[in-house]
Amino acid sequence: MAQEQRPIRPLTRNDVVKEYLSAYNSVCALLWLSIFGRVVLLVPITGFESVYAGAGDFAKWTQTVAMLEILHSAFGLVRSPLPTTFLQVASRLLLVWAVVDRFPSVTTSTPFYSSMLLAWSATEVVRYSYFVLNLRGSVPSFMTWLRYNMFYVLYPIGITSEAVLVWKASEATGEPWKWVGWVVLGLYIPGSYVLYTYMIAQRRKVMNAKQAERRDRAGTQ
Repeated sequence: MAQEQRPIRPLTRNDVVKEYLSAYNSVCALLWLSIFGRVVLLVPITGFESVYAGAGDFAKWTQTVAMLEILHSAFGLVRSPLPTTFLQVASRLLLVWAVVDRFPSVTTSTPFYSSMLLAWSATEVVRYSYFVLNLRGSVPSFMTWLRYNMFYVLYPIGITSEAVLVWKASEATGEPWKWVGWVVLGLYIPGSYVLYTYMIAQRRKVMNAKQAERRDRAGTQ
């Protein structure tokens, strides 16, 4: 007797969005892992001065791809707030295009360019990997811990490195662009506060949910 075939469930919009986001986050995790590996290998072998030549363009275009995340938030594909997403993506695009790409001679030979890329890439490898696992419904506890604790160290490193590069670029220009650079530095204070407190709030929400889940599990045993 022929085995009865189950009807194929048609793909829903949620299925398509989930597969697209899984693919997007997987590709981005691999791209940032490549950047992290390049910086880690280049610095001890050839020094800070060679990092831009070995990873600069790749990092610039990888970060540019993140413009899609503004659209993801705007169209409701993800729950990330649009203002926070726009602020983070826009500030990084400013760094890679208006600061580093225009003033490589004063920005890329310093340790701060390498430390910025290391902070960015370590953050993004964990963040995108976490998203992929979360979409698949299975996030190991260590990945949750990394996602919501590493930023305490990586955000200050990244923000400090960015600010130094903006300052160096502004010092290399004449007026009025020099003053534009100082305005951007001034915006780093409220901008950093918004991003940092957003992550702290997210950490509190996720960790509280994990603790409640453990209490419920213990109560049923």
